[in-house]
Amino acid sequence: MPETQRNLEGRVALVAGATRGAGRGIAVQLGARGATVYVSGRSTAGRRSEYDRPETIEETAELVTAAGGRGIAVVADHLVHAEVEALVGRIDAEQGRLDVLVNDIWGGENLFEWESPVWEHDLDKGLRILRLAVDTHAITSHFALPLMLRRPGGLVVEVTDGTAEYNADNYRVSFFYDLAKSAVLRMAFALGHELGPRGATAVALTPGWLRSEIMLDHYGVTEANWRDALEKSPHFAISETPAFVGRAVAALAADPEVSRWNGQSLSSGQLARVYGFTDLDGSRPDAWRYLVEVQDPNLPADTTGYR
Repeated sequence: MPETQRNLEGRVALVAGATRGAGRGIAVQLGARGATVYVSGRSTAGRRSEYDRPETIEETAELVTAAGGRGIAVVADHLVHAEVEALVGRIDAEQGRLDVLVNDIWGGENLFEWESPVWEHDLDKGLRILRLAVDTHAITSHFALPLMLRRPGGLVVEVTDGTAEYNADNYRVSFFYDLAKSAVLRMAFALGHELGPRGATAVALTPGWLRSEIMLDHYGVTEANWRDALEKSPHFAISETPAFVGRAVAALAADPEVSRWNGQSLSSGQLARVYGFTDLDGSRPDAWRYLVEVQDPNLPADTTGYR
């Protein structure tokens, strides 16, 4: 299926947590297929979130429109019930439908004490991480799903880090990070049981090693020269742009048989093999297979056969 095909015209999506990173990439790729995409987040032109980063939700909406869709920015804190309820109410009033919900709300990177076990980690920060990663998704689904269920064929995508298989066998850096990302995987499983009999589909989706704005800044590179970071971190060679996971979501949204994935844990690299989409450079990075077969065994970095 050509990545430029406008097969989502007339469809309405909400990408919750679309200010940057995977959320922005997903919103833009849904727009590239012709969808109307509501993008929500806390960072606006007049006020930054606790991330204190320059990206804004208005910029994301502009990128969606430039890609060929219709981007609509809504400033919302997904921990505040009234703001999420108002957001869904606006979508209902303006569109009367919701076809795709992407729960990509996060916001916890700056709160982690990566080397600290749970008894040494700042407890308030740890609990805040869980609220940002878990409560936000549950709150958004609570208010958005009744609108989605008015029509059959709706799709919910829970964005996380790691597949269910990988996270079941591997400690994910810290107690709070491990718990947060595993909880989102389980959310998709539970939603699959609740939505499937009602004509909708829920999946968990993980990107690979994402070249987000934050990650590029961490390595002191840009998308144009990202390979300069390989000297410091050779396995970064398997990384992918946010567009790659965005194309994964767009492919799922356009699939008339998307229910075959209901309740499952998926990755961008896995879906690229199924649907045939590529990253912006024409490659298909399969980061989670690479992680298991190359990076975790401490083999030399070599992406041959993995992208």
